[in-house]
Amino acid sequence: MTFNQDIIDIITEGIQEKKGRGITIIGLSGIDMASTGAFVVCEGRSPSQVSAIADSVREHVQKATGRKPMNYDGYRNSQWIIVDYGEVMLHVFLPETRQYYNLEDLWADAEICRLPDLD
Repeated sequence: MTFNQDIIDIITEGIQEKKGRGITIIGLSGIDMASTGAFVVCEGRSPSQVSAIADSVREHVQKATGRKPMNYDGYRNSQWIIVDYGEVMLHVFLPETRQYYNLEDLWADAEICRLPDLD
């Protein structure tokens, strides 16, 4: 996969700190119409956990790199929060919302890497 692996690792740490589950990295660099190099997709069990995961990632990335997201959205109902870092976009879902939008199947022609959950 071609993208900034360092930011992927930092994002993953932020997710795992708040016990996010189902972490999937979708590498989009080989897809012509993709607007970013990769998606990091995960889920939280409640709206408050979804918000906490997104906040944790934003804090981790800023502390490690000094970068703030280019944009973010979804905090109002916290069913799906997107945090945009340009070359990488984070998607934090509630399980039922993730299943409904099914990004992994939508981008089935991308490289997909699923990380094991930490328990």
